[in-house]
Amino acid sequence: MSFQSINVKKLTPRIGAEISGVDLGRPISNSQFEEIRKAFLENQVIFFRDQTMTLDQHKDFGQYFGKLHENPGARNPMPDHPGVIAVKADENSRRVSGDVWHSDVSCDEEPPAASILHIHDVPDSGGDTLFSSMYAAYDALSGAMKAFLAGKKAVHDGEHIYRNKNGSDVADKAYPRAEHPIVRTHPETGKKCLFVNCNFTTHIVGLSSNESAALLKFLYRHTESLEFQCRFKWQEGSVAMWDNRCVIHYAVFDYFPQRRFGYRVTVCGDRPY
Repeated sequence: MSFQSINVKKLTPRIGAEISGVDLGRPISNSQFEEIRKAFLENQVIFFRDQTMTLDQHKDFGQYFGKLHENPGARNPMPDHPGVIAVKADENSRRVSGDVWHSDVSCDEEPPAASILHIHDVPDSGGDTLFSSMYAAYDALSGAMKAFLAGKKAVHDGEHIYRNKNGSDVADKAYPRAEHPIVRTHPETGKKCLFVNCNFTTHIVGLSSNESAALLKFLYRHTESLEFQCRFKWQEGSVAMWDNRCVIHYAVFDYFPQRRFGYRVTVCGDRPY
């Protein structure tokens, strides 16, 4: 489609676009919001450069798209700003959040629809984020595999991800666990996509442990294929907004001991079908 109030430059034909001509720190008109939303749905992940936002403005932008989600196991929540998470790594970090392919909090009964990350400090080099289109991954499957996966569900579990993550868990605290269709339909575009990831997905319902492990291994390798990906190089003030319903992502931790810092808000979603 053509855009009147923003400029859209695709990163690849399948996924990713850089958006210019908008200041996310200022109120957005209804018409401009609709164009941003359309670009988001069309490209699955969109990027903005040179943005300055306070935490309140960051939340305001997220709330254009819906209610803000609160992560059940956030490492660095912001008590004065519910729904905001600090994303940081430095010389004291041995790993970072997101350094495995995943869709944010897919273990929830209603997983988040979108995440919006604003990076304030970047390392001298490294620290890119990879995004992979689960539309493209589904479309590339054979008809026989699509038919086999139709109607099947997989368990997404947060226990092994979040337990003792912050070093302050109580024994009876429960973390989300849900069954979701392996092939889901995007509620806004109507397109089918795969919905599994190696971070949260633990097994396929109705298959033996060996069968499940073998099929999930195939699906993970398939969804992580280079031809489904785009790669974003962060700069100070960059913003990325990705669609958790049809995208998995991976934060590359190749900049130790340098510092990378920013804030993220996440938008509530609905139950996959």
